[in-house]
Amino acid sequence: MAPGFTVWIHVARPPAAVFEAVADPAQLSRYFTTGGATGRLESDATAQWDFHDFPGAFPVRVLEAKMPDRIRLAWFRSDGSGENEVDFTFEAVDDGARTKVSVSESGWADDAAGRKASYDNCMGWSQMLMALKAWAEHAINLREGAYK
Repeated sequence: MAPGFTVWIHVARPPAAVFEAVADPAQLSRYFTTGGATGRLESDATAQWDFHDFPGAFPVRVLEAKMPDRIRLAWFRSDGSGENEVDFTFEAVDDGARTKVSVSESGWADDAAGRKASYDNCMGWSQMLMALKAWAEHAINLREGAYK
């Protein structure tokens, strides 16, 4: 079975606000894409993400964006062997006062290199969710200086 994973966190903000913190490149650049993001995450768009720890902007294709429920992306694997899909879901909790944000990624080869790459991305998405929580709840950038 090919590697894949889902990670999640609760954010003490309504789903629309949490969705916006991911979809808006200005916000995403404040807590996640340490080298910046351009292009809003909306259906059929292509954004560019850049990270200090992985220099060089790369394209992120938006397969679907449905406010405030879901953002589905495709991006190239770091080894250049194809694309993975990333699925963000935003689920209302506590009558919409909080949001359960889940990130799932799949598409790696079922081999040692694919498993290692999936573990690395699982760690990265877990860190992204913690950074999203700190940003959405307290306007704190946890990645500031962490990778540069």
